Amino acid sequence: MITSKQLREKWIKFYESKGHLDIGAVSLIGDGTTGVMFNVAGMQPLMPYLLGKPHPSGKKRLCNVQGCVRTVDIDAVGDATHFTFFEMMGNWSLGDYFKKEKTAWTFEFLTEVLGFDKEKICSTVFEGNAAAPKDDETAELLKSLGIREENIFYLPKKDNWWELEGTVGTPCGPDNEWFYPREDGKDSSDFLTGDRYVEIGNDVYMQYKKTATGYEELENKNVDTGFGLDRLLLFLNGLDDGYKTDLFAEAVEYLGKVSGKDYDKDEKARKAIRIIADHTRTAVMLIGDRNGILPSNTGAGYILRRLLRRAIRYCRSLEISSEEICAVAEIFIDKVYDIAYPLLKEKKGYISDEIRKESKKFEATLSAGIKEFEKCITGIERKNAFMKEKDASYVPETEISGKQAFRLYDTFGFPLELTEELAAERGLSVDRKGFEEAFKVHQEVSKAQVAAAKGGLTERTEITTKYHTATHVMLAGLRKMFGTGTEQKGSNITEERMRFDFNLDHKMTEEEIKELQDFVNGVIERKIPVEREELPYSKAIESGAYGVFTPTSTDQMVSVYRIGDVDLQICGGPHVKNTGDLGKFRITKEESSSSGVRRIKAVLE
Repeated sequence: MITSKQLREKWIKFYESKGHLDIGAVSLIGDGTTGVMFNVAGMQPLMPYLLGKPHPSGKKRLCNVQGCVRTVDIDAVGDATHFTFFEMMGNWSLGDYFKKEKTAWTFEFLTEVLGFDKEKICSTVFEGNAAAPKDDETAELLKSLGIREENIFYLPKKDNWWELEGTVGTPCGPDNEWFYPREDGKDSSDFLTGDRYVEIGNDVYMQYKKTATGYEELENKNVDTGFGLDRLLLFLNGLDDGYKTDLFAEAVEYLGKVSGKDYDKDEKARKAIRIIADHTRTAVMLIGDRNGILPSNTGAGYILRRLLRRAIRYCRSLEISSEEICAVAEIFIDKVYDIAYPLLKEKKGYISDEIRKESKKFEATLSAGIKEFEKCITGIERKNAFMKEKDASYVPETEISGKQAFRLYDTFGFPLELTEELAAERGLSVDRKGFEEAFKVHQEVSKAQVAAAKGGLTERTEITTKYHTATHVMLAGLRKMFGTGTEQKGSNITEERMRFDFNLDHKMTEEEIKELQDFVNGVIERKIPVEREELPYSKAIESGAYGVFTPTSTDQMVSVYRIGDVDLQICGGPHVKNTGDLGKFRITKEESSSSGVRRIKAVLE
């Protein structure tokens, strides 16, 4: 049996032997330049270099194993093959080698390193269209390596072409995908019609540039290779359940033991164990990331909260304490990813504490919330029974109202998606539009209540406006020092001083206080313009903006303030035109505000 650690090592060693530099993995958290909240593909962080920017290393041959997070299929997690966190094994040529070398190396890795039978390998190439020619070059190279001609298939653009939709001037080109059968068969005649073959990786050849009218050849051609570690590991070990590889095996065994449930025989327990294991792994990775985040009600923090709360609910279905999530987290930290992600061990205590805090917070309201949910169900069932008795043609209600769903969210902390999932298990839906309307009403009331203290200001004057802008700069400094999971937890500004609360797991040292103070004063000395832009909330998040803000919809317009390369925040407060207007910043006190929350008091002189 090949382990995940062995597969990672084989990949890196092989491409290092071909002159590639292992560039390691970057943060899972999107930096705002790629338009997405998390890194969702191994090549995503390398896009600037694939577009022509020289790599900082000066090298043109690169490789790594990159962690990725995709959350579009959260509801599908629970089956044998869906995961929210996964790893992509990649290698790249930035204008160096091209198809001849790449096809040979992929073939060598599959046959000589992993032991695949060349007689069974199938491959697909681009069939060509009016804009770009048929990729006969790759097909001929594959045949020269020993892949049977009948195992090479020409497929259309939707299958074997890569490009960034809606762009002009960007690289694009055909790709070559590699497949292998799940079990032996007579031949590959069922390749296009059956599900016997599994895609194990692909090589993208960026040889064209998109133009307004079509494509033109690039002078410097790139190669982008991607092989899914989780999927390949599953396949190499002859398994059909991703939760039986060494990535999950110990976590699954532990959850089965503490719950007394049989993973193989109990279908309901199997789904719960998979969800807890997957969501805990992703939570560990997001909190323990170098730019780690924490559960919150907005942006990436909301996704993390949703994952943890879904895991907590499934702990209840297994009849185990949510405290067991911390034990599962430690399995991933200490045994599964101890070598690949050593930062997790350094942050082990912090990760466990944050998971525990979120568990306790949600457990406190979960029981009451589920009782309230059951009341909603009972009410619908009673109404349906009563009306059916009065009128045989009555069509039963099958929807939980938006107001009820919002009460579960507002009072009991149920993410809308959790209510929808609970409802679906009972054959019901949720009035999402009604939920959004109820949310909007709530937002308007809240705005009216805090209008006088917007942005933490007791009154809006020239000096309080300066203090408010200074909180933006200071928070940017805190996030740079302690990670992007650092968030504002409270603010109060008067004409004499600013007070700012934020999450942190320790008392700041004198060196850290000085570092923060120097950072703010450095930004002031740079005299950076403060620019404001109105954007839909979804676009603001895509641009990398953050802030303590919950929208009524993704289309809601918000104000985004940019301070050069220092900060990009969603905010409704007032700001100065230039950081040079702030004067000199001095921290007067750093103290505890509450458990896990620190408070800074500062003045502008």
